[in-house]
Amino acid sequence: MKVTLFATCLVDMFQGDVGKAVVEVLERLGCTIDFPENQICCGQPAYNSGYVQESKNAMKKMILAFEHAEYVVSPSGSCAYMFKEYPEVFKGDAVWEPKAKALATKTYEFTEFIVDVLKIEDVGAHLEGTATYHTSCHMTRLLGVQEAPMTLLSHVKGLQYIELPGKERCCGFGGTFSVKMGNISGQMVSEKVQNVEETGADILIGADAGCLINIGGRIDRQGKPIKVMHIAEVLNCR
Repeated sequence: MKVTLFATCLVDMFQGDVGKAVVEVLERLGCTIDFPENQICCGQPAYNSGYVQESKNAMKKMILAFEHAEYVVSPSGSCAYMFKEYPEVFKGDAVWEPKAKALATKTYEFTEFIVDVLKIEDVGAHLEGTATYHTSCHMTRLLGVQEAPMTLLSHVKGLQYIELPGKERCCGFGGTFSVKMGNISGQMVSEKVQNVEETGADILIGADAGCLINIGGRIDRQGKPIKVMHIAEVLNCR
């Protein structure tokens, strides 16, 4: 099965190891990976800030970059969901709406693809430790991917899972929200870190780079002995 990787800006610029983990896991599961070098930002920051028309050029470039793909897989539920928004953005456009719909239909978040398309629940991962899991807003509420990451984590040998209190609450990142509403965002991420600490877990797992950078940054600044891992990195442990 041929998979085209939508790496996302944050993974490309800040979390390259997450992208590598995604590729290595999918290759072990029998996939051939393709990476279009002309992929750019999906347009979400501008779009969520109200600059809809201005974001369309970036969206068009992404549609063309992935037009050849059979399956598009992303290690970010937030960015994968943005592709799902494209048909609405280009609604009524005779040229771009059909292309946007085609891209949206073949786009999957990483764990969703493994469980729902590949039909695999155990990837053979092994990681000793106690972990809790942060459910990101876009992935859970908008994309609707809730069970897939938990299913995969439940099969990681050696990993003990503890439910995160207030797991449904935003970590305060929210893209440009964390910049525009810095004081509120800071309070939200402090609460999230406190909840993580209350579990006693030594590993915090998530599936969105933005959330993990935000929470991980606060954990580092507070000197907490908690390791932050993307779920792709966890599933790549052997």
